[in-house]
Amino acid sequence: MKAAIFDLDGLLVDTEIVSLKIYQELLSEYGYSFTKEEYAKHYSGKTEKENIKRFIDTYNLSVSYQECLDEVLNIERKLISQGVELKVGVKSLLMYLKENNYKVTLATSSTKDRAISILKGHDILSYFNEFVFSEDVTLSKPNPEVFLKACEKTNVSTNEAIVLEDSENGIMAAYNAHIPVICIPDMKRPAKEYLEKTIAVCKTLNDVIDYLKTK
Repeated sequence: MKAAIFDLDGLLVDTEIVSLKIYQELLSEYGYSFTKEEYAKHYSGKTEKENIKRFIDTYNLSVSYQECLDEVLNIERKLISQGVELKVGVKSLLMYLKENNYKVTLATSSTKDRAISILKGHDILSYFNEFVFSEDVTLSKPNPEVFLKACEKTNVSTNEAIVLEDSENGIMAAYNAHIPVICIPDMKRPAKEYLEKTIAVCKTLNDVIDYLKTK
């Protein structure tokens, strides 16, 4: 094992709760309520594009995709400016990987500006050797493109890397890329058929350290 490939949202940073708040605020403007359970069932782990299209269709919103996207991004900027929390164990795992000479890569569906801003805000940008952002891929998870590009940029083969993910789509993207994947569930625990495709399921990123020490 030479490299660790990280997802961002829901894995490194607690942005799932931010996304929930964004959608709650957005829908409240149209007179709808939106629950955590509904978010976890239908929206968690999906791309912004998928979620916005679902919103417009499900709630019959009288706005265009671009108008809705602009509103979502405005709300997101406001909430993220107030701070977004790191998930448990992030810094200890990154330090462990650095101390043990692993290459560390970020592979995210987030934009470059947003992702870099979040990593800088928590002073963890320097731990990463390479990056793959939404601008770098044409197909979203569960397509394996993002993780295959991460291996290519990191200069490792798929069997020399490990993916850390929280979502069903993320697990499938790694599985489709033939890269071993560990799941650290976030707001929505992936279904059994997805967890069966992982090499381990850990409660926090601290537990990933314990797993790596046994390998």
